[in-house]
This record gives sequence, structure tokens and C-alpha cells, in this order.
Amino acid sequence: MSANTTPTGHPKGLAVLFATEMWERFNYYGMRAILVLFLTKALLVDKAFASNLYGSYTSLVYLTPLLGGYIADRYWGNQRSIIIGGLLMALGEFVLFFCASTYQSSADLSTILFFTGLGLMITGNGFFKPNISALVGQMYPKGDRRTDSAYTIFYMGINVGGALGPIICGLVGDTGNPEDFKWAFLAGGIAMLISVVVQLVFHKKYVLDPDKNILGLTPANAPTAWTRPLNIIAGLTLLSVVMIAALYIDTRVVDYLTYVLIASPILIGSIIFSDKTLSKIEKQRVAVIFSVSFFVVFFWSAFEQAGASLTFFAEEQTQRDLGFFTVPSSFFASLNSIYVVLFAPVFAWLWLKLGKREPSSPTKMSLGLFLLSLGYLWIAFGVKDVAVGTKVSMIWLLGMYALHTWGELCLSPIGLSLVNKLAPIKFASLLMAVWFLASAAANKLAGVLSALYPDGKTTNFMGYEMNNLYDFFILFVVMSGIAAGMLLILTRKLQKLMNN
Repeated sequence: MSANTTPTGHPKGLAVLFATEMWERFNYYGMRAILVLFLTKALLVDKAFASNLYGSYTSLVYLTPLLGGYIADRYWGNQRSIIIGGLLMALGEFVLFFCASTYQSSADLSTILFFTGLGLMITGNGFFKPNISALVGQMYPKGDRRTDSAYTIFYMGINVGGALGPIICGLVGDTGNPEDFKWAFLAGGIAMLISVVVQLVFHKKYVLDPDKNILGLTPANAPTAWTRPLNIIAGLTLLSVVMIAALYIDTRVVDYLTYVLIASPILIGSIIFSDKTLSKIEKQRVAVIFSVSFFVVFFWSAFEQAGASLTFFAEEQTQRDLGFFTVPSSFFASLNSIYVVLFAPVFAWLWLKLGKREPSSPTKMSLGLFLLSLGYLWIAFGVKDVAVGTKVSMIWLLGMYALHTWGELCLSPIGLSLVNKLAPIKFASLLMAVWFLASAAANKLAGVLSALYPDGKTTNFMGYEMNNLYDFFILFVVMSGIAAGMLLILTRKLQKLMNN
């Protein structure tokens, strides 16, 4: 066994990246699990505002990696970007800690600290998210059979962190006392610092390419002005201010993100399809990418209710008392990650077992949407004809999250792989941006839909009235069910365009 490999035959750098990502996901999902609870129980905003803010925040989280990836590739390198992003996210969590420590004594200061903390986390995520996963594949020779296994192991790190974060942050912060939310933010900040320390201590020793060169260093042709500490600090300060303002304006002044997210793919599409150097086949494959990205919006907008309306449901409508312990509502945010760890190997085995009968990528994605719809149908029956104020069994949330995770395993890795396979080399980055934009749009829509949560009032979506939770969940049944049916109908056409 080589000095630079683990007993599993993988480079030791994989363990470094695994730990770096695990602690970052602990931070992100831990904070996400308690965000709307902190807003409604400590800052005392209404559920509609909390939902819309959640949507705007998570939408911007998916937009900033486009800029962070560009800067890393051309000026900073992956490692510097990861460390800077990690430090910014840690700083954001510590600012939120002070926000949660001052909300009772100074509401104005607390508001400033709240938007500042989230803005720093948005900026930091932009530099961290696109760079950590890019390093995984670079440690292996081209065509190395270990690469797929490496990404599977790395994906497990994501979900271990995603499972632990809500549990730990829920235990220390979601106690029933709003003053304790600060400890959840502190835990997230400490986790983020651990992630950065792992990078600082182990990256240059173990994260190496097949020729033992350190990966992720500053590009050789990068202008020195971009790497000077004062310039970096000035640039990060400016970008953070922009992100703070972007979040504040969208939630408190005018909803502009919706229009940006609609206009951006139209602009990108016009650039690509007007390029005369692309062949007819390449344009057909680009059309497939745009088509599946459209349907992805419907999936994630319903799936991401986990951080918003489904958190409200867990908090207020779910019987969580076990007699000896009351389960914090934030715990349920960890279910998806736990289920991924349990079922991802099963789905990988299933696709291999089916062999030639394995469904096409669009068919798998249609199945993912159908399973999502089935999950909401399950929980809709759980609340049907239940009197207002009556709490229902946890089994309804447990079953729904299982179905949603199965749907995710059919759609998420499949869609990302599809984009990588079909994108013309010339527009590979731009089309990956389309995928990020779809996720950003989905998260924005998730917030809008969560704001319709019928909290003792009648809400309306495109003429459909929702008077109770059953009506609310049926909205997602219909929305994702129709999307599943439409994608299934288009499957044969999309397959033809893919294989030409």
C-alpha cells in the first residue's frame, strides 16, 4: 500500500476532502434546520415573511457559486477559495450568534446582524461550494475505475454532515427557549472552522494529482494583484456588502430575484442557440439540458419545503413527545441525509441489476417527480379530516421523507450527470450555470409556496384555494404529478435528441 493511499486503495486526499465537506455541510444544514424557527420564534416575524426570506437566501446560495467558481479557476485556485469561503461562512455564523444574543435588547441591531450574517454565508458559500467537489476527480488518472467510488464516498461525507448538523444544532438550539438559538449558530460556526483547519493542515500534504503535484493552487498565469491580501479583503468586503444588500432588497423592498431568475436562462439560451459554430446535434442536446432543467424546478421547489413549511408542520402539527424525550422539530431536517446514506447503495445496485432494462435518464427523473408527488399524497392523507390544532403521528413525516429521498436518488445525480455528458465543451460552464439557475429558481419558488402555508387563514395559488393542510399538500401532489407525467410523455423525444 502506498504511503499516500488509504486501506481502501483511495488517495488520502479523499479523506481530507471528505472531512472538509462533512463539516461544511454540518454547518449549512444545521443552520438551515433552525433558520425559520429562529425567525418566527425569536425575531417574531410571520411565517410568510420567514418563508420568502428562506427562499431568497437559498436562491442566492445557488447563484454565488457561478462567480466563485470563475474567480477560483482564473485567479485564486481551489484551495485558497475553499479557505476564504469557509472563513466567511464561519464569520457569518458568529455574526448570527451575536444576532441571537441581542434580539431582545436591541431589535434594530439584531436585524442588521441577521442580514449581515446571512450575506456573509451566501458570499462564503459561493467560493466554497464549486471548488471542493472539483478536486475529487482530479486526484485520479483519467479513466480510473476508482473515480465513481470516490464520488460515492464523498457524497456520503455530504450526507453524514447533513444528518449530524440538524441533530446537534437542534439539541443545543431548538430547546423551546428562543434564547438558545444562539448556541446552534455557534455550533455551526465551530464546525466551519474545523473544516477550514482540515484544509490548512492536510491539503498540501495529501490532496495531490496522480503525479504527486499539489492540487488547487493559484493558477500560474493569475495576476498577482488578485492575490494580494489587501485586495482580497477589499474585494470580499465589497462582494459581501452586495450580497447583504441583495438579500435585504429582495425580502424587504422589491422582489427582483424572480425576474432575474426568469431572464437569465432566456439570455443564456439566446447566446448558445445563436452560436453558428454549434452543430444541429449539439443544439439538440442543449435543448435536452434546458428541458430537464425546467422540470428540475418543480422537483426542488417541492422538495425544499423541508426547510420551510415542513419545519412549521413538524413544529406545530406533529406529535413529537416520546414520553422521555420531546423530539426537536429541527431533527426532521436530518431525515433526508440519513435516508440517502441508507438507500443510495440500494439504488446503485438496482440500476446495475436492471442492466439493459435500466430506465433512461429522463425516465428516472420522471420517476423521481412521481415519488415526490407520492410523498405529499402520503402526508396529505395523514392530515385529512384532522381537526385544527390536532397533532398527528411522526410516521407521516418519516414516510414522506423516505419517498422524497427515493425521488432525489432518481433525479439529482442523474440530472447532473446528464448535463456533464450532453454539454458541448465550448459551453460546458455556461450550461452548468443553467443547472445552478434551475436550483436557484426552485429555491426561490419554494419560499413563495411555503408562504401559502394555511396558518389559520385561506391562501390562494393561481386560483386554487387552500383552507387547511390537506389542501396545501395536495397542491404539491398535483404540481409534481403533472410535471412527472409531462416529462414521461417527452421521454422518448428527449432520448432521440440525446442519442442523435
